Amino acid sequence: MRQFLPFLLVLPLGGCVSTAASIVKAPFQVAGKAVDWTTTSQEESDRNYGRKMRKEEAREGKERREWEKQCRKRPDDCRAYDGFVAGRR
Repeated sequence: MRQFLPFLLVLPLGGCVSTAASIVKAPFQVAGKAVDWTTTSQEESDRNYGRKMRKEEAREGKERREWEKQCRKRPDDCRAYDGFVAGRR
């Protein structure tokens, strides 16, 4: 019986060790997630910039079409386009 006593004590401790390791790792995992949520990766930044530029180009196209329509109606009043231009600040 004495020979089996160390083995019987080690079996329940295996679960305790993995639980203790999980508890120790938890704050670092939470901190890592927080950093991931607060920072923007280069891929996300590129995707967001592309979306912004497509919206701006759509706006410019719509305004230019309206300007051209007005120029066809009243060619004497037509001047160079001075409306919104995508990418220009």
